[in-house]
Amino acid sequence: MLALCVALSSCEDYLDKAPGSDIEPDDPYKNFKNFQGFTEELYNCIPIATENNSHSSWNLADEEYWRPSYTYMLAYDFEAGNFWGWTTSYFGFPNNTYASPSSQDKTQKANLWALSWYGIRKANIGIANLDKLIDATPEERNLIEGQLLFFRAWFHFMIMSYWGGMPYIDEAIPSDVTPTLPRLSWQAAADKAAADFGRASELLPVDWDQTTVGKATIGKNNIRINKIMALAYKGKTLLYAGSPLMNSTSGGSKSYNQDYCKQAADAFAQALTLTEQTGRYELADFSQYTEILYTHNQNGKIPGLKEAIFMENFANYDSRWRWNQVNDYRPQNLVSSGVKCYPTANYVHLYGTKTGYPIEDITRADAESGYDPTHPWKDRDPRFYKDIIFDGVKCSENGSWAEEKQYASLYTGGQYRTYSGNDNDCFTGYMIMKLCPQFVHDGSDWLNNNVLVLSFMRLADVYLMYAEATAIGYGTPQSKAGNYSLSALDAVNKIRNRAGVGNVADKFTGNNELFMSEVRRERAVELAFEGHRFHDLRRWMLFTQSPYTLKKSVEFDRDGAIDYTKPETAKVKNLRETVLFERKYTDRHYWLPLPKSDVNLYEGFQQNPGW
Repeated sequence: MLALCVALSSCEDYLDKAPGSDIEPDDPYKNFKNFQGFTEELYNCIPIATENNSHSSWNLADEEYWRPSYTYMLAYDFEAGNFWGWTTSYFGFPNNTYASPSSQDKTQKANLWALSWYGIRKANIGIANLDKLIDATPEERNLIEGQLLFFRAWFHFMIMSYWGGMPYIDEAIPSDVTPTLPRLSWQAAADKAAADFGRASELLPVDWDQTTVGKATIGKNNIRINKIMALAYKGKTLLYAGSPLMNSTSGGSKSYNQDYCKQAADAFAQALTLTEQTGRYELADFSQYTEILYTHNQNGKIPGLKEAIFMENFANYDSRWRWNQVNDYRPQNLVSSGVKCYPTANYVHLYGTKTGYPIEDITRADAESGYDPTHPWKDRDPRFYKDIIFDGVKCSENGSWAEEKQYASLYTGGQYRTYSGNDNDCFTGYMIMKLCPQFVHDGSDWLNNNVLVLSFMRLADVYLMYAEATAIGYGTPQSKAGNYSLSALDAVNKIRNRAGVGNVADKFTGNNELFMSEVRRERAVELAFEGHRFHDLRRWMLFTQSPYTLKKSVEFDRDGAIDYTKPETAKVKNLRETVLFERKYTDRHYWLPLPKSDVNLYEGFQQNPGW
């Protein structure tokens, strides 16, 4: 009894202690293992874009058209010009369902705003305590500091991409102090982020597996922040700073800032030189193109291959992309559930011909490119056949079904477009295959065992950003940056050649105005449905202009029998586009509004114009 009383008394004394009182204040920072444990939470603050509450819309420009009657989607708010929807939408990225950054609940992982500010504060606390890291080698200290600097810059960059210039928080502000830092111009904030990325690149290795520290976790270091990531994001930050939108809102003209683009080109050149010298990242072989984004029935294998550089959060990666989310991309005659999302016809028509030419008008033949409107699916860019389901493509392995159900009946009046008689049907005339398997239907295993992890940055994106920055920064499509071997034109052709597409035609290489039209189209095709288009159209200041505000369907009739073994050879007639929706945007739609509770914190943190 005496022993029990002593034990109870001890428990009572222990419960009287403040949480964490047994941990010394310096314990998280005293050695590499502890400090790395502190730093790991920053990786957990990377958001999830592709799945939130069983659905998500993260392509918010002209590339997709969601079922219009489903008003819970963020895309619905954006169609109406209600960008306040990001604070209330149930399905979408970035949205406002959030509890704590340490939670593994994927429904709390889409709030980029809250996760980023939390990550910035945590990075600053770590940086402020670097002097306490005494029990560490120089390599260990560099790894910690490099990661902290990278994440401080990355979270600032991500916020700025959606909401504009921000205060650049580079100190650990006490939690009981209301900040008073004014919002900076985009370029002023970008200068600070680029400096952090640059310093991080000096401290970090190309490959953690090649470090002494990394040997302890060899083979499991793929997503750890490295030198190439830091250089590539330095380049991206500077390219954005030099883009027309960011240049104009920072007091410049509505055109590119050549100096920022030149700096960006140099950073990309460093990143690409290191990449090609070390093989740390590689363009995937085109035969594996779909595995850049998703895998199916591969025992939970993470996609991306060696092309993925920086990926979204992995939380629940092996179970989150299935059923409802996959169902969204097929009409109701194939899968009864899902919200329904289809690629717009105007976006699909950016996929040019195999020869590398654009299709200027889908209704007219073009001898130069070889395009024929009576055979519109023939001899197209090979990525068209990887990314898009068009009329006649097989969509089901159920041989007992009628042809109209087994094979995509996407002509005007076809079953895929009229089955349910409502907006569950495929109203645009095309379906997305880039984000899910070709065969998706009720009763099939194709609804399961899908893994999709979006790359916020992959190698093809870096080549294309290099091409843009170098052409503008150094003056011509034939220009090169630094000591890098490829010109801007070479970099675009490298991506096209991987896909088996012809080089940029000579007619587009005489000046930057013509060349940039092909760079923009190449980014649209190569990075289709990966979340880049929203930022690209905005920074190019095309977001509010027609035809980028339009969402269209393709209409046509079949002309004779179709050979289902070669649907690309099908003959059609009466081919045309019809406008489904036109967005009514003004200049305020170049930036998302800031949360009202945040802009009321202090006078210097003002709301974005028009909101």
